[in-house]
Amino acid sequence: MRILLDTHALLWALSDHSKLTSAARKAIAEESNEILVSSVSAFEITTKYRLGKLPEFAEIASEFPALLTLIDHVPLPITIDHAALAGSLDTPHKDPFDRLLIAQALVEGVPLVSNEKLFDDFGVQRIW
Repeated sequence: MRILLDTHALLWALSDHSKLTSAARKAIAEESNEILVSSVSAFEITTKYRLGKLPEFAEIASEFPALLTLIDHVPLPITIDHAALAGSLDTPHKDPFDRLLIAQALVEGVPLVSNEKLFDDFGVQRIW
């Protein structure tokens, strides 16, 4: 199965954070699953690190592409279809990172590992 990680799920998995649920850990650890990491997460992590919001993730922010290769996760680029759907979502939720992740999960037809219950309102299959 292919699964897409929300940015917080990726960071929590990499840091073995206790906030990651057992269902999320199991899905990420399942060797038969293809773990997708969005370009959105690279943008979000490096932006928030630069702004001082994620100081504990300096290594991840500075080595993001190499890290994905090392942990055998698959990068998911943002396509025109993803961007168009994200821009057209009728929601007051303004977070562009979340909007793109919702769109990617829907377009790709993959579950999203996330604690964001708001995603359920868009028909996103969520693992948490």
